Amino acid sequence: MGHRIRNMDMILKTITADNRVQRGYQYTLTEEMGQNFADGFQPHFTPQQMLEYGVFEGCYLNSAQNEYPASWFEKAKLSDHPDPDINLFKIKSRQPLPVWKAKGWIIGPDPRGWFEWYCRYYMGRRIAGVDEKQIKRWRAFKRHAAQVKKNCDPGNIWCRPKQRQGLLQWAYDPFI
Repeated sequence: MGHRIRNMDMILKTITADNRVQRGYQYTLTEEMGQNFADGFQPHFTPQQMLEYGVFEGCYLNSAQNEYPASWFEKAKLSDHPDPDINLFKIKSRQPLPVWKAKGWIIGPDPRGWFEWYCRYYMGRRIAGVDEKQIKRWRAFKRHAAQVKKNCDPGNIWCRPKQRQGLLQWAYDPFI
């Protein structure tokens, strides 16, 4: 997975991503896991919780599990192929990677997009410029929460299931 080096008062850990989508990419964790997020960046869910609820039809990080803590996958809903029934709201919720690339949604060294960035950020990786862009995208997604609140009766979690699944996949609370 990586090695540790001492840097002043902090132990830095280097992670190597080696999977079918990304080979040999190394990054260093400079923050404690789940700590020291940018001001205003307050995801409702951890990556582990998102995986347990069912995101990305169960096959987003399958080939990259060795990069992340094993505990993230103990109760994760996973599949060898995209399966909408694994998603919390049981709907198709993903587009092919070429669509993401064409729309400019792949930023920096994270070829799987926002959730991969969030997983690495949550673990403690920080990249100036990339982090700011991804956090800006996260903030912009909040508009979907406003649409759910505006158009759904309180307590009806099955109103607008596609938007709710999207909120979950962006670490927002879909149960609003």
